[in-house]
Amino acid sequence: YDAQEDTSIGVVLLSAEGPSTKDGIYSFCSGGDQNARGHQGYVGEDGQHRLNILEVQRLIRFMPKVVIAVVPGWAVGGGHSLHVVCDMTLASKEHAIFKQTDADVTSFDGGYGSAYLAKMVGQKKAREIFFLGRNYSAQEAMDMGMVNAVIPHDELEDTAYEWAQEILQKSPTSIKMLKFAMNLTDDGMVGQQVFAGEATRLAYMTEEAKEGRNAFLEKRKPNFGENKWLP
Repeated sequence: YDAQEDTSIGVVLLSAEGPSTKDGIYSFCSGGDQNARGHQGYVGEDGQHRLNILEVQRLIRFMPKVVIAVVPGWAVGGGHSLHVVCDMTLASKEHAIFKQTDADVTSFDGGYGSAYLAKMVGQKKAREIFFLGRNYSAQEAMDMGMVNAVIPHDELEDTAYEWAQEILQKSPTSIKMLKFAMNLTDDGMVGQQVFAGEATRLAYMTEEAKEGRNAFLEKRKPNFGENKWLP
């Protein structure tokens, strides 16, 4: 949320620390903690059952900035869905492993984690990923279309910063509108609302909009005569 509200931030790199101090294994996200899973969701310190990861997915999807998943190791279950919902994914050549475990623990991501994945890799391959629950390497994931680039592990972080810097040289307005335009066909009326809201913001910035506002405040008829009806 802080990254969304901070106007100095244009790209978010989503990654993880590692390797594990227990076994030396690198991970991006291993999904929901089954030890914290209760009757209706994952139990917080207040004892309430929640599925907070859904809020995280929506925040990534509707954030007017680029979110890049930087995957240094295992992306499993809900962690797999987390990388899927990001705008782009960079993966460690040596350590990244992609795996869906939903059917092993009686869970399922019926939204972006599955339906959006099927748009990325195709229906048959998406069903294979979920129904078989196999491990896929970074290269296999890229060949399917759900990873943008496979990077040597020691270069992963630097490459992520390079990609971010390239994006930051582009027009913020263009990047935002392109992201929402690409999301629109999959996000239904909510996607249309997000795109339309930003289109309205752009309209507010025109001289035509300023004239309409000023005329209303000054209790006069607006003079739109200087504005052209573009073809």
